[in-house]
Amino acid sequence: MDYSAANSGLWNVIIQLGLIACAIMAANGIRNKVPFIRKSLMPVAVLAGFLLLILKSIGLVHTDDKILEIFVYHGIGLGFISMSLRVTDKSASKGDLTGLKSGAIIVSSYLIQALVGLLISFILSVTLMPGLFRAAGMLLPMGFGQGPGQANNIGSSYESLGFVGGHNFGLSIAAAGYLVACTVGVVILNIMRRRNMLKLSDREHTETDYSVGYFQDKNEIPVSDSIDKLSIQIAMVMAVYLFTYFGSRAITSGISAAAPGLGATVNTLIWGFNFVLGSAFAILLRIALEKAKAKGLIRRQYQNNYLLNRISGFFFDLMIVSGIAAINIEQLTGLWLVFILLVVAGAAVTWLHLKYVCSKAYKGYVNEGFISMYGMLTGTIGSGVLLLREIDPELETPAANNLVIGSSYAIVLGAPMLVFVGLAAKSSLLFWITLALCLVYYTALVLLISKLKKKKK
Repeated sequence: MDYSAANSGLWNVIIQLGLIACAIMAANGIRNKVPFIRKSLMPVAVLAGFLLLILKSIGLVHTDDKILEIFVYHGIGLGFISMSLRVTDKSASKGDLTGLKSGAIIVSSYLIQALVGLLISFILSVTLMPGLFRAAGMLLPMGFGQGPGQANNIGSSYESLGFVGGHNFGLSIAAAGYLVACTVGVVILNIMRRRNMLKLSDREHTETDYSVGYFQDKNEIPVSDSIDKLSIQIAMVMAVYLFTYFGSRAITSGISAAAPGLGATVNTLIWGFNFVLGSAFAILLRIALEKAKAKGLIRRQYQNNYLLNRISGFFFDLMIVSGIAAINIEQLTGLWLVFILLVVAGAAVTWLHLKYVCSKAYKGYVNEGFISMYGMLTGTIGSGVLLLREIDPELETPAANNLVIGSSYAIVLGAPMLVFVGLAAKSSLLFWITLALCLVYYTALVLLISKLKKKKK
């Protein structure tokens, strides 16, 4: 085997990880030494991502965007599996409807983004941009709400229906949404701080004395025995992710065999949301370990919440830096106006909508619920967690789990969106019918969120 630099397959992943590591250390030093940046609440991972993006753009470093995209994809799944393996308080969520409410919040956000996006593309098509594909605005919820995977798929399908540049347009909306999550999200944090809505401490310069209970629970496995405790945590995470792969492959193969047409639409969604299945497998493993311990099959607790938090933090940081560094907005010849209007309107309407519904759904942690949902519904679920960790560093509130549980509900509640996407592009009549259906469904979901709150009371 060739171990030299000529073997790019051997060294390329290491080089990309090394570049990310250098960017993180440089960004951490900049944040610690520059008071303006520290006070701005800019997360180190975001600063590192933009630092790497700038160096790439001016040609000082070369990044492999395909490898960075792989880090982004797997980082989401591995991060949420680590979170789901943590031992939790069983009584905290008993009889709670927050998962359903979170799913309704997610899908209602898709719908309000679709309504605003379709109205913008229609107005431009009859005024300043005659001939513009009227359903172009539907790519706003695909890019902002569902990410580059769905934006790529729907953009390509619209391109086949006559939207010239639809594929690049969808990917560019998704990339811009990610930038909105990482920049506007930080602005929101600063606004909250100035209004004394957050209780923040300068964690870089604050020393805290932690008890032993912070690092481990009673009756856990030893820190270092015949195998290190950290190795056990990583082994559980990777084993669950392996089962996630086999489970996703079995489900998508079964759907394709039974209904090829449905498989072409749904399978991409299943692989794109594999973190939901991974979280489910992690919860099953956690329950199995609890049952085995209760029956005396095992004597000690294998999970360590402190280490699992650190593992999830590592994968989320890796994902955020990679995601920003991999941004490459394609040329939008002739589409810059609609692109800018969609991005600005999407950022604003998502803010206003979530400000209202989160105040009704998340009693006791409205700010955490709002900032995490805003990060996810403009960027990705990872950017939601990234912003959340600035005000909830140990993920002690249910906000992070709501992103995962809510996403599973959103898969069911969001099924009509697949119909709306197709209808909007068919004809002028179906375009208006789609607008009406989006408005009716949006109203129904907002009422559902309010009604569930009243029922809980």
